[in-house]
Amino acid sequence: MAQPDSKKIFFENLSGAGKAIAVLTSGGDAQGMNGAVRAVVRMGLYVGAKVYFIHEGYQGMVDGGDNIKEATWESVSSMLQLGGTVIGSARCKEFRTHEGRLKAAHNLVQHGITNLCVIGGDGSLTGANLFKEEWSGLLNELVEQGLIEADAVQKYSALHIVGMVGSIDNDFCGTDMTIGTDSALHRIIEVVDAIMTTAQSHQRTFVLEVMGRHCGYLALVSGLACGADWVLIPEMPPEDGWEEKMCQKLSATRSRGTRLNIIIVAEGAIDRHGKPITSSFVKDLVVKCLGFDTRVTILGHVQRGGTPSAFDRILASRMGVEAVLALLETTANTPACVVSLCGNTSVRVPLMECVQMTQEVQKAMDQKRFEEAVKLRGRSFENNLKTYKLLAHRKPESELPTSNFNVAVLNVGAPAAGMNAAVRSAVRVGISEGHKMFAVSDGFEGFYKGQIKEVKWGDVGGWTGQGGSLLGTKRTLPAKHVEKIAEQMRKHNINALLIIGGFEAFESLLQLYEARANYEEFCIPMCMLPATISNNVPGTDLSIGADTALNAIVETCDRIKQSASGTKRRVFIIETMGGYCGYLATVGGLASGADAAYIYEEPFDIKELQANVEHLTEKMKTSIQRGLVLRNENCNENYTTDFIYQLYSEEGRGVFDCRKNVLGHMQQGGAPSPFDRNFGTKISAKAMQWVSKKLVETFRQGRVFANTEDSCCLLGMRRRTLVFQPVVQLKDETDFVHRIPKEQWWLKLRPLMKILAKYKTSYDVSDSGQLEHVVHNRPKDSDASVAM
Repeated sequence: MAQPDSKKIFFENLSGAGKAIAVLTSGGDAQGMNGAVRAVVRMGLYVGAKVYFIHEGYQGMVDGGDNIKEATWESVSSMLQLGGTVIGSARCKEFRTHEGRLKAAHNLVQHGITNLCVIGGDGSLTGANLFKEEWSGLLNELVEQGLIEADAVQKYSALHIVGMVGSIDNDFCGTDMTIGTDSALHRIIEVVDAIMTTAQSHQRTFVLEVMGRHCGYLALVSGLACGADWVLIPEMPPEDGWEEKMCQKLSATRSRGTRLNIIIVAEGAIDRHGKPITSSFVKDLVVKCLGFDTRVTILGHVQRGGTPSAFDRILASRMGVEAVLALLETTANTPACVVSLCGNTSVRVPLMECVQMTQEVQKAMDQKRFEEAVKLRGRSFENNLKTYKLLAHRKPESELPTSNFNVAVLNVGAPAAGMNAAVRSAVRVGISEGHKMFAVSDGFEGFYKGQIKEVKWGDVGGWTGQGGSLLGTKRTLPAKHVEKIAEQMRKHNINALLIIGGFEAFESLLQLYEARANYEEFCIPMCMLPATISNNVPGTDLSIGADTALNAIVETCDRIKQSASGTKRRVFIIETMGGYCGYLATVGGLASGADAAYIYEEPFDIKELQANVEHLTEKMKTSIQRGLVLRNENCNENYTTDFIYQLYSEEGRGVFDCRKNVLGHMQQGGAPSPFDRNFGTKISAKAMQWVSKKLVETFRQGRVFANTEDSCCLLGMRRRTLVFQPVVQLKDETDFVHRIPKEQWWLKLRPLMKILAKYKTSYDVSDSGQLEHVVHNRPKDSDASVAM
């Protein structure tokens, strides 16, 4: 598929010649930092700049010597999958002094470094900004002391700073996600899932303490992702009397037959008066008031450990490349900026605006302006909190509105991890809105057979962590059974439909829309949520289930590459799923450091295959020990996985040997990732609120009647916003033969993958270069962050 031609940068004219870029990691470590370092080094070398590591953060910059080393392409090999930071991180008191910064400036000038890429938290980035502001004065002092020549002041007149936020707490304003947060959520959810099995065996209550001294993001999102009974965070302390309310909630949950309770406490949790709420206090409270068998688990530094998730590897790689572009485009008057994530888009925001807003959050919390603190955290945090409150706290029957509407929810197509979280969210939000919720088993096949039953609040308890589809799902399309489905809708008086699924769900909704002409039963609000590992549904950048599949691919590739450690040079040919959509192969390739990824959307021939083999052969003659090639299952009917395996085996003889692996349905199984649980939960809640609104709007003379295009929509993520789009309008955007959208955003990531694999290629920067203000870079009317 063709990429837009506007403002492309080509290898020949994107020049960093004569520039020196240094990269350092500072403050606490976070999974994904190594991916960012790798991207900075390789993109820097790609454009012709000299790139340096600064080991041990600012301490290494102050100490100089061997702490500042020139980086090579090979020096960042095999680090993408490593947790922590390979170049080290240290807190440095000396850099906070003028003398320390003077030493650091001297060490940088000695290496000709005037471009700094700083990966750290707000303290590290604030220090970098101060360093930038003092730079010219520091150089003048060095001249006066005779440490540098006078002409160096002119030659190195400006220090350019670009930051990336590495922090598991996601506590930095101006970005939806910081590097490391998703991986930390993976660690938390792994523990919660393990604890749930033992807790159910013994009917226990578990109190989990997670990191977040000043920010409750990890506690909030993990609570949302596991369906916790109670969450305590510093930004929104519970109302006075919370102790009794919490115990009542736990008791009511147990009385309905639930065998376990989960309470998540952020380490910085406080009450309305600023008094700390500790995990041990919560445990003692539950034991004293309810007598429940209660245990405390403090996760601690487990959350910082382990390999980075697929999301963090991709985020770090995209941000690292964007950081180098930002450094190349800076002038003496450009303010220090931070490369951030807004929705699904990389943006640049002024560093100090972000720092000031982050400090305002703490100020608001100190002054007990908690509602304001939540708003200042950003739309991502605010929407997570709203969704958690909506789903976790069941209102008494007497307080629920009575709408007299019946809403049916069903899964269509292949199973995708996160479907169950979406169903749970839909059911509970629907009940909160006063509707009767009906679950349809086995998709439209179950629909026409009458497999429809009312589902209650408690029926979907514990669904968030379950993989597959608990409702059952089939690929059957409704067209052949329209009459029987209409009959079932009359029988159960269904007033609205929520369909969760992949391309078959999209086709189904189009068929139901067309059936409105003959059957009034389908003149009701209908909404679809994209849920497919292939991520091939038009109208959305992301689908529920794709992140879980990517993590399965990346974990398997890590293990496969590890199996070759200590052996001779080896190349692995891996086949991924996805139908004709190359999303999993491309993004999985980027996340696992692949050398090539073959997809249907980017046709290739024998010459390109030959060139790839030669390229890999050259790399293997250096220090590279392992190669990785991904192939989408339907990328080419003749160049099969076996063919590519045999070609590489033959052409690489004497240099490397080959192995192949077809990943198959393991990409579709397993427990959903935190991202998919959260994404499914949030977009499903939003969809049900849309359904409620449409039901009220279309209720006339005692019945619901909706036949306009905008009453039959797909809810999708488009760049920065969640958008309801009439499915009829998406027809022209769709290649129905190959079951893919005609335009796919992730194709822009392919050049990035090639650059990081040492290929010469063009790179589209039509979305880059704009410096945005942090207060303005979030859409006002829509949830900008489903990026968790």
